[in-house]
Amino acid sequence: MLIENNVSLKPFNTFKVDVIAKYFAEVADLSELKELLDDKNYISEKRLILGGGSNILFTKDFDGIVIKLNNSEIEKFHETDEEIFIKADAGVEWDSFVKYCVDNGLSGVENLSLIPGNVGAAPIQNIGAYGVEVKDIIDSVSGLMCNSGYFITIPNNHCNFEYRNSIFKNELKNEFVITSVLFKLPKQKKVNLNYAPLNNYFSGKKKSEITSKNVRKAVISIRKSKLPDPKILGNAGSFFKNPIISKEKYEQLISEYSDLNGYPESETSIKISAGWLIEQCGLKGKRIGNVGVHEKQALVIVNYGNATGNEIVEFSKMIQNEVKNKFNIHINNEVNIL
Repeated sequence: MLIENNVSLKPFNTFKVDVIAKYFAEVADLSELKELLDDKNYISEKRLILGGGSNILFTKDFDGIVIKLNNSEIEKFHETDEEIFIKADAGVEWDSFVKYCVDNGLSGVENLSLIPGNVGAAPIQNIGAYGVEVKDIIDSVSGLMCNSGYFITIPNNHCNFEYRNSIFKNELKNEFVITSVLFKLPKQKKVNLNYAPLNNYFSGKKKSEITSKNVRKAVISIRKSKLPDPKILGNAGSFFKNPIISKEKYEQLISEYSDLNGYPESETSIKISAGWLIEQCGLKGKRIGNVGVHEKQALVIVNYGNATGNEIVEFSKMIQNEVKNKFNIHINNEVNIL
């Protein structure tokens, strides 16, 4: 295991922000991870576990040790009459995991195709897209408790999953390193077309054409048509969470904006599109210097050149202020700002 000093993190974050890590280590397996966390030379250092770097915005150098997990095994764990359990290491690229499932005839995860990042980060954020959240298919999450050095497994119902939230972002933040995730997928082939763009995509198609493989192709096609490739243009995908507002507030808005779509979150609350709010403020495609709102998707902030993390943060605050002033709604960051 090589531990380097003063390493640029630009290649390791999709915003392509150039900051320096005091120490940087790539860890291949669990024994190396435990060895590193027990190392007296680094035990007092601030730690950051880095996955694909797709949901993080650095605003300064990291004065501590950045640990990148590179474990990358996927295996069928076991099965029952109704379900198949697939175990994936934290270092597995998320879309590679989705492809593995679809290629092996499994359904339930195809709506989450092409989301950037690694498997280990998926439960933290409770990633979601096109009507599916990863909590819907997670059986349990395994990892290492940093202080005790014990490996433990946390079942789904103890992960406190909520919209873009989990126990790993709160009580266990910086205390627990996810090393693998166990997924539970149904043997019965069933696809989810509840999300309008997907439903429209398959409108008029024969039932035999609506397979998990074709849904994956559709999701990839839709995402590529409106989202920038982080390999080409620095971004972290959706920068803001979709806000959840009261039914009364929603009814007030649709009386003025008939094209506003809402999705029931509870009996008294509705989730609406942050991208729609931003677009209504006239900010889609807006650019200031090296930072801008993407021209095809208002939820995405992009780094057009060598923007600093602080420039991106200030730009995001401008967006929040514009939305607040026009709609009296606050939109929260989805991206983790450091």
